Amino acid sequence: MGPGLVTMNKGDNVRKRTPLSSGMAPLCGGRPGGPGNPAPHPRPRTAREPSIPNKPFSPWKKGRQVREKAIRALWFCTAIFAVVAIFFIFIFLLRNGYPIFEEVGVWNFITGDLWNPTGATPTYGIYPLIAGTLLVTLGAMVIAIPLGIASAVFIAELASPRVRAVVKPAIELLAGIPSVVYGFFGLVILTDQIRLVFDVASGETWLAGSILLGIMALPTIVSVSEDAISAVPRGYREGSLALGATHWQTITGTVIPAALSGITAAVILGMGRAIGETMAVIMVAGNAAIIPEPLWNALSPVRTLTGTLGIEMGEVAVGSTHYHALFGVAVVLLAITLTVNLLAGGILRRLSERHTATAARKVRGSTARPYARAVLGIGILGLVAAAAGALVAVVTAVALPAVEYTLHRISPKIKQKIAFGLVYASIGIVLLFLGVILADIVYNGAPALSWEFLTAPSSDLGRAGGIGPAIIGTLLLVGGAILFALPIGIGAAIYLHEYTRGGRITGIIRAGVDLLGGTPSIVFGLFGFAFLVLYLDLGVSLLAGQITLGLMILPTIIRTTEEALGSVPGGVREGSLALGATHWETIWRVVLPPAVPGILTGTILSIGRAAGETAPILFTAVVFSRRFLPASVMEPVMALPYHLFILATNVPGARENQYGTALVLLVLVMAIYLVAILIRNHYQKSVRW
Repeated sequence: MGPGLVTMNKGDNVRKRTPLSSGMAPLCGGRPGGPGNPAPHPRPRTAREPSIPNKPFSPWKKGRQVREKAIRALWFCTAIFAVVAIFFIFIFLLRNGYPIFEEVGVWNFITGDLWNPTGATPTYGIYPLIAGTLLVTLGAMVIAIPLGIASAVFIAELASPRVRAVVKPAIELLAGIPSVVYGFFGLVILTDQIRLVFDVASGETWLAGSILLGIMALPTIVSVSEDAISAVPRGYREGSLALGATHWQTITGTVIPAALSGITAAVILGMGRAIGETMAVIMVAGNAAIIPEPLWNALSPVRTLTGTLGIEMGEVAVGSTHYHALFGVAVVLLAITLTVNLLAGGILRRLSERHTATAARKVRGSTARPYARAVLGIGILGLVAAAAGALVAVVTAVALPAVEYTLHRISPKIKQKIAFGLVYASIGIVLLFLGVILADIVYNGAPALSWEFLTAPSSDLGRAGGIGPAIIGTLLLVGGAILFALPIGIGAAIYLHEYTRGGRITGIIRAGVDLLGGTPSIVFGLFGFAFLVLYLDLGVSLLAGQITLGLMILPTIIRTTEEALGSVPGGVREGSLALGATHWETIWRVVLPPAVPGILTGTILSIGRAAGETAPILFTAVVFSRRFLPASVMEPVMALPYHLFILATNVPGARENQYGTALVLLVLVMAIYLVAILIRNHYQKSVRW
């Protein structure tokens, strides 16, 4: 038995050897020096056995703790920035729009049927603008919803992996086409075809706006719907097929109902995209602030809320009633779009919850379904009667049951062939849209390309010369926007994903990011004009445009960075922490390196969006013509989107340079998106956890 050890007796409760240090009470009961427990004599210490002092103060460890707290506070500040930004947007819109609400009244402003702010007796009623916005959006959804959902079904359920690898990026490239290029194509080709086919004086109509917005909303609907359909567990499909259902019956009876929340969110997000579009609508919708007569007259020109802001803000006197009325329009537009986007966000959050197919829910669903169908049918007939008259509603009420009866008489295999034929036709139409737009721009724009065109300044109001300053100005705007938004976006994503998992503050931050992401681009332009150009007195300048574009792309960077961080398994973090690394050391050395490709993809997508936007820089940064590059960030610049917009709408006889500018802008933006798609695909194939 070694020194300083005591062995318990057989009857004692504790049967192990325990070291006794000087001054410790023995373990077998009693106190030191008591009966049967003589006080142990302290053993002299040797040099090899130093005393164990209290834990010393470690400046190094204290410094690490301070550094961790400082880094967490820094990332919290970047995360709260989105909330501050959306708060300032609300404040400045309301601050500048309040006078019109006070003078006219909120109800009269919204329901007034005449918008004529420059008349002898100015009137400020935005009901025709709201009606035009809703009509164009409704027409766009009639086109985009069936084509988008059918295309999503094709990609998720019918396409082979090789075909999917080609078709999905091709549809995503539709999202990469700048809105001003869509508008230019619609102005030159689409409106002309409508004029010829329907024999009308002008093709700039509600129909043209709906077709163009429908094409622009397709990538959003296809992408989100395809993700929702692909997320349905494979067992659902296998169970349906095992019960004897055909492939089409499985899709319609099992897959689509399970993915319905995601598909609904896709439709709502597509609506938000259509409602918030500015430049394309300005160029093709006719811009007449009237309500069509009759209401279903799709060949009537209309004006939207966004179009009104884009057309009139640049010519209004600051501080006038007209000026405040335009900010009132912006408040109404922001309220509509944020409501739509919050609704979509709520549906997507519900989608993340797994469906539990209990018997009770099945019974409730089967009981409610006939009533829901009846209510839906009555609602559709009411809309038809209001839009087209009672006779058309009666014909529809008779035709629909006849069609349903006929479909019930057709065998499931024949139904499947018909349905699959329609799905293939839908994806063909979507790809045809993409092919026609690209072919027209490339065919007519290629002859304009030359070294002089790419480097020289414009002359003769853009009819001659080149677009060199516009290219450089676009790159300067995009570069400054990325430098502004990238550190803030990455920091916000790190805080949201790595430092917090819930709570009220986190919910507020996420709501702020969602609201900022759902804000229309023209509203960013108005905020930049009111806050940066006027309030901070930056003037129309490169710096004001960079900050405005940075605010616009900030939500994209935050979301894509969060997704990239979420792809790193939690076990990697736990292993690093177990080895003694601090939280920030784990994030910096272990989490961020594998997330870099995803962050880079989001950055590239943000660059592409910033390069193709016109509305945010319309009132903050750009001029049409400038021979020299800006000497400082406080001077205005040229930009490709704005240059193309002015060429297409205000400069006759510049067709070749219009197409050349459109082609350069299209190649620039789509090349950026293509790089992002390639990086994403490579990352998905190479990463194995």
